Amino acid sequence: MARCQTKVDAVTSGTRIVDTVALITGALRGIGLEIAKRFLREGATVILADLKSEQDAGVNAVLTELGPAAHYVQLDVANESDWRNARARITDRHGRLDILVNNAGTECAGAVEDIALPDWRRVMSINVDGVFLGTKTFASLLEESGATRRGGASIINVSSILGLVGFSDASAYSATKGAVRLFTKSTAVEFAHKRAPIRVNSLHPGFVRTPLLLQGMQRWADEGRAPTAQHLLDALAEKTPVGRIAEPEEIASVALFLASEDSSYVTGAEIVVDGGWTAQ
Repeated sequence: MARCQTKVDAVTSGTRIVDTVALITGALRGIGLEIAKRFLREGATVILADLKSEQDAGVNAVLTELGPAAHYVQLDVANESDWRNARARITDRHGRLDILVNNAGTECAGAVEDIALPDWRRVMSINVDGVFLGTKTFASLLEESGATRRGGASIINVSSILGLVGFSDASAYSATKGAVRLFTKSTAVEFAHKRAPIRVNSLHPGFVRTPLLLQGMQRWADEGRAPTAQHLLDALAEKTPVGRIAEPEEIASVALFLASEDSSYVTGAEIVVDGGWTAQ
């Protein structure tokens, strides 16, 4: 039987979002970092947001690698004052925001009866409150900037296939990602009804080779669920119809579509990128 291709071809530079300004949360690693790289290659100015201090050596290393069109703001997505600070800085420096990617997230795994209420509230505050606060804080600036773009400004909320289907020991995480899915649809309709030029869509990756996934698989291996984390990754790949898990740049390519004018008539949609997992 033929095996699915596992190599992801290199992406060349383009101009699909040239002269735009994008803010990406959770942008120092994984999917967020790959989205930042792809947006930069397509001509955007990108503000990366994450928890680390702006003086952190790792932050400076990432910015040096990405080049002069990349900027950084320290942001705890569950903290409203941090969001207000980010808006003030972006307004002062750039005067606009065309694309908001609410990507920051965390996990919470375990049997429902074992999840402590503080852990439940923590994952809700990051995965759900963060999306709400980002949308609320930047709505007026996005509306202003969106008036100059075909299709308007773009909000991309990174959910998950676990916001669409159930998965054992993931009830808290799934609840947050399901909330993101319907918050996305409601705000998309809200903006459209009042003719605010802002599109809102949710992106639902399947299992992606990110530090967050690897961390979760390693913890499960440490708990004795498999000999190694790699055994768990191999099992996920085997259960995925295309026969592998995704690479972060494959999610970034779909985020670029949602950010660009190519998706000018797409709002309130849930875009699934999962190698066929939810088609089964």
